[in-house]
Amino acid sequence: MAAALPSLGLGVHFNNSCSSRNFTIPLSTGALAKGFGTNHYYIIPKKRHLSSSTIFVPRASSSAALEDGNSDTDTIPIPKVIIDQDSDPDATVVEITFGDRLGALLDTMSALKNLGLNVAKANVFLDSSGKHNLFAITKADTGRKVEDPEILEAIRLTIINNLIQYHPESSSQLAMGTAFGVEPPKEQIDVDIATHISIRDDGPKRSLLYVETADRPGLLVDLVRIITDINVSVESGEFDTEGLLAKASFHVSYRDKALIKPLQQVLANSLRYFLRRPSTEEASF
Repeated sequence: MAAALPSLGLGVHFNNSCSSRNFTIPLSTGALAKGFGTNHYYIIPKKRHLSSSTIFVPRASSSAALEDGNSDTDTIPIPKVIIDQDSDPDATVVEITFGDRLGALLDTMSALKNLGLNVAKANVFLDSSGKHNLFAITKADTGRKVEDPEILEAIRLTIINNLIQYHPESSSQLAMGTAFGVEPPKEQIDVDIATHISIRDDGPKRSLLYVETADRPGLLVDLVRIITDINVSVESGEFDTEGLLAKASFHVSYRDKALIKPLQQVLANSLRYFLRRPSTEEASF
């Protein structure tokens, strides 16, 4: 199935408190989305239509809060941002890892609150990959977990934006470094090689979709749009940003049943077409 999908007109607005410049980063540049990562996911109502609004991403106001490590070391760790919709029934869990360099993240918490969210720092733990900072996030107006993919993408970009601002060395390790970082990644990922899609049954009522691809702004929103455009429901999952890659695991169903093999193939083909399609619109020629 190689049907052209409509582009979602989203953008990210950044307000740099250290200067008077405002700028907008487009979240979607073409009809198809690219990227897979390890971000944790959210519940989406069936046949939900995503709006074409603008995602406003607050920026932290102080550069001191995230400074907790030596950015001059030879080895720069891989930044990871995980959005988890499965582990807590009442809250969206966000995990941030950047070796042992992250501090209290108070500015990041403040920036997330400016999105209309309640943010509680749930836990901090150490392992061989570094310091893991966990946050439990709910909507301030309802006290429930975040379900809107546009807000989830705003959460992800807010965290990455603050990470790049206070740890400039992370810019070269993130795909977002090309979009709004101080230093773009030194290596470029071949989307055709990096993209992997698999679907398997996960019980009689749902299937597990796994997508891995090159990361970019707006990827999470676009993935959900592609899935729901063919009437497949997204129930839960996770979305992970891992350096230059995005890795998504979604529990999906069709009419409250696992996807049959032909529909699995249609979904996989639609995602693969979207993720590998060049961002340049044919109409521009």
